[in-house]
Amino acid sequence: MDAGRAVADVGTWGPLLAAQMRRLGVDSVPIALFIAVFTGIVLSLLSSYIFTGTVPLYFVGALVVKTVIMELGPVLTGMALAGRVGASIAAELGTMKVTEQVDALETLAYDRYAYLVVPRVLAATLMFPVVTAFAMGVGVTSGWITSINLLDLSSQEFFKGLKLFYRFKDIWFGLVKSASFGGAVALMGCVRGLATEGGAEGVGQSTTRAVVLGCEAILVLDAFWALVLL
Repeated sequence: MDAGRAVADVGTWGPLLAAQMRRLGVDSVPIALFIAVFTGIVLSLLSSYIFTGTVPLYFVGALVVKTVIMELGPVLTGMALAGRVGASIAAELGTMKVTEQVDALETLAYDRYAYLVVPRVLAATLMFPVVTAFAMGVGVTSGWITSINLLDLSSQEFFKGLKLFYRFKDIWFGLVKSASFGGAVALMGCVRGLATEGGAEGVGQSTTRAVVLGCEAILVLDAFWALVLL
């Protein structure tokens, strides 16, 4: 009931959405790209080690692309952003709660959920796929560069493996997962933040719990989408 009323209150959360999209999404791009670079490098080296003497090395391209796009890109990006976004939301709302700013909002006739929760959850749901898409591209690119420079694999061979097993479904599968990860991470941060009690110690505990719950939610949703969509 409260959730439906908050979502319908576009006049309250609408003006706040763009700022939250920038803060939760755009500002998270650097850490996502940093993780993606080294994910691509490690996958290339590891797949070369596994395949040497057993299958043609052009399968390195297939493994890197499939793994980055369908699994490690969305999940590792989600885990990293759970630490950044989930903790940030929980700390911010927790501080507002213990300093009675949340109560002040209601005194001013603002719906706490429309003002605090909806813009953050929507922003994370919309921006996690965007950040993940950048991470996918960078991860595949770093895997390709590693392959041609360290594995004596030509670009033609790398892309041969890529094309051999690539399906368009792979991309949207990863993006659908990342959208659900974003919503879950932001929601856990909001829930824990608004449930904060006990001053600074309570804020710290809520922040920690938000990150843990966000990571757990990502793993559960990852398994769920694998069962539903694959």
